[in-house]
Order: sequence, then C-alpha cells, then structure tokens
Amino acid sequence: MSFPPQLFKFLKDLRAHNDRAWFQEHRERYDNFVKLPLLAFIGDVGTDLGKISKQLVADPSPTGGSMFRIYRDTRFAKDKSPYKTHAAAQFRHAASTKDVHAPGRYLHLEPGSVFVAGGMWRPDAPGLARVRDAIVKRPKVWATAKKGLTLGGESLKRPPAGYAADHPLIEDLKRKDFIASIELSEKEACSPRFRARFIEACRELAPLLKFLTSAVDLPW
Repeated sequence: MSFPPQLFKFLKDLRAHNDRAWFQEHRERYDNFVKLPLLAFIGDVGTDLGKISKQLVADPSPTGGSMFRIYRDTRFAKDKSPYKTHAAAQFRHAASTKDVHAPGRYLHLEPGSVFVAGGMWRPDAPGLARVRDAIVKRPKVWATAKKGLTLGGESLKRPPAGYAADHPLIEDLKRKDFIASIELSEKEACSPRFRARFIEACRELAPLLKFLTSAVDLPW
C-alpha cells in the first residue's frame, strides 16, 4: 500500500492556490488522490499496528476517524487560508480517541516533508506531571525507551516546579512535549514498500510510546 504521486502534486498546487473557489474546482483531485488513498492506508495498516499495540486505533471513518480534516481552524489565526497544505492521520489510544494530546502515532504527508511521529504532544498538566514523575522513578527504563530517537517539541526555559535544577535528566523534565519523529521521503511514500516502512518506523517508536502510555496509567 502506497500513495500516488498525484497526492503531492495536489498539495503543492493547493499551497499556491489556497482558496475555496480553487479547491471546489479541484475537489475531485483531492478526493481521488488524497482523501481516499489516506483512508485506504489507515484501514490497511490497522492489523499490523495491532500487533505492536492493540490500544492504538486505526479508524478509517471519513469523519471523526484517524484522518485529520483538510480544513484549517482559522477562528483565532492571522493566516486565514482555509486549507491545510498537508495530509495527516493520527492513531490515538483507544481510551482517548478524541484527544490529540493522548499517546499516539502520527503520519504526515507534505511536499518536501514526510515523517512518522509518536509520543505525547502538549499533554495536560496531570499527564505531564505523571510523565515527569515516571522519568524520575524509572530513569533506566526511560533511557531505553528513547534510545536512538531524537525528541522534539517545546520545552520550558526553567526547571519545572518540584524538580531540582541539577537533576541529571533535567532537560527531559523541562519538556512540554514528548515526541519523536522518523523522517521519510515522498519517494518512499509512493513506493509499494511504504506500508512496511511505516510499520517499521512505528516499531522503532514503540518503546517510547509504551513508556508514555504506562506513565499516564493507560494499558499498552
């Protein structure tokens, strides 16, 4: 299972013509080359993802499932462009399928930027505290969980309250996001091997996700 090259061509054109009139004129291209292939991919990888963890859901429903909407929320944004210029899906924990801050995997498809990510993006205060406490209590397990990965996202400028500034893991404890990503390419996304490569990336991210899921008292 792979994606057609036309997916990236459509998104590139959308970047240059990000308005409703153009989108409606080219709506069939979006449906055929972006929406339907992404929904098919989500449905196709569900079984393989379940072998890594049965708790992370692949939902191919066209509305309310794993696929993100193409429409931007412009209510509080200076940029009023109505459409996202990337396609994406998030495979969230079964206990929190509507929560983008819960542990999960993420697939991003954009001209010049294809990657698989996993972890927790901007968890709420209780979840963040649980992750930090788990890092302090199980530093060796945490070290193994993030081994070989580069963590991204935002961090506090100062140590969080309740944690010593000289703690050996203070840079991790300062994090507001606990996410890691594996860079891929458009060529890989269009290759017949992309399903296997995606699953391989998900396996690489599994130890991190398992640690975070356990930290917030959810089953793996």
